[in-house]
Amino acid sequence: MTDAARVAALTDELVADHDPSDQVQFRGAQYDLGLAWVHFPVGLGGLGADAQLQRVVETKLREAGVAYAGVGWNGFGLFLAAPTIVAHAALETKARLLRPLFTGEEVWCQLFSEPGAGSDLASLATRAVRDGDEWVVSGQKVWNTLAHMADRGMLVARTDPDVPKHRGLTYFALDMHASGVEVRPLRQITGEAEFNEVYLTDVRVPDADRIGAVGDGWRVSMTTLMNERVTIGGSVAARESGPIGDLMEVWRSLPEARRDPVARDAVAQLWIEAEVLRLTNIRASQNRKAGIAGPEGSVSKLAFAEVNKRIYSEAVNLMGPEGQLIDTYAFVRPESANLTGGLDVRKMFLRARANSIEGGTSEILRNVLGERVLGLPGEPRTDKELPWNEVPRS
Repeated sequence: MTDAARVAALTDELVADHDPSDQVQFRGAQYDLGLAWVHFPVGLGGLGADAQLQRVVETKLREAGVAYAGVGWNGFGLFLAAPTIVAHAALETKARLLRPLFTGEEVWCQLFSEPGAGSDLASLATRAVRDGDEWVVSGQKVWNTLAHMADRGMLVARTDPDVPKHRGLTYFALDMHASGVEVRPLRQITGEAEFNEVYLTDVRVPDADRIGAVGDGWRVSMTTLMNERVTIGGSVAARESGPIGDLMEVWRSLPEARRDPVARDAVAQLWIEAEVLRLTNIRASQNRKAGIAGPEGSVSKLAFAEVNKRIYSEAVNLMGPEGQLIDTYAFVRPESANLTGGLDVRKMFLRARANSIEGGTSEILRNVLGERVLGLPGEPRTDKELPWNEVPRS
């Protein structure tokens, strides 16, 4: 039996033997059959098969009418934490963390940025000090999307301040319910508090929850960041859906007298850019499923941020004075992050401002593409080889 036939047969077995209305039970069965991520190892939600065969699973489940309530509530776990865990964690840790992640029993968030370490993540100051079989962690993280809903956090902390900043970091799977973890909302320009700041005060983290080797946190975090950029910028939507779909709805709603040639050209240009981005995202998504989130992720994320802002700016411009009216700025703590449109375009105009910051600023991504993809000279870095504790900080 070919791998494709085996995947198809296992998916048929899944649908026949399990009730999809119980999502935790159904997704647990999907994981146990190796259909969570078919390219993951056997016993860890996969079959060791070609990543492209995941499409067989997705297609068959869709044809059978199996519809999950959505993965926005655990996108950080499914798309960022899982590939990081499978690439770097100890075998026992993989087995313990991956199944509840896939079933949704453990929702994940990301704990990377700090008030003084955003674009320069390697300068982070959150400390983790070894105490037997545990680490004692203290510090502050910021811009933590949906941390108020999370059970686990992808945490990078400084475990050795006496070596250069990139070498003294270690990556942990933090229990967000542990004593000493405090999540505070950050209210955005939309009125919502999708983002948070997280305070860590003498939080005890078992060494068993460490992902990768001690001091190897920078390399491990790069796996997360590359997958994050593909996830943010590289969602593959249907043609003329998402942000460009929102713009086209506004365009079609305009009276004919307001569809002047200048506006028509602007909308057409944005449609072309959105379609080019969609096709690039297909390539990036295929690479990510194969476990190689490459430079397309940074390209897609950068283009996604800049195109989105232009799309929603054009949409509110076309609406005229009506584009200034938003129903409410009420304080809300959302249960999902909306990056792909479908809401009021006026609110999405405000939300899109964050696209060029989250997951790596547009400026940093240009540096990444210039240095790592095009091979251009890097910016001067005077602190790269200095021990972290000798680097001047404000």
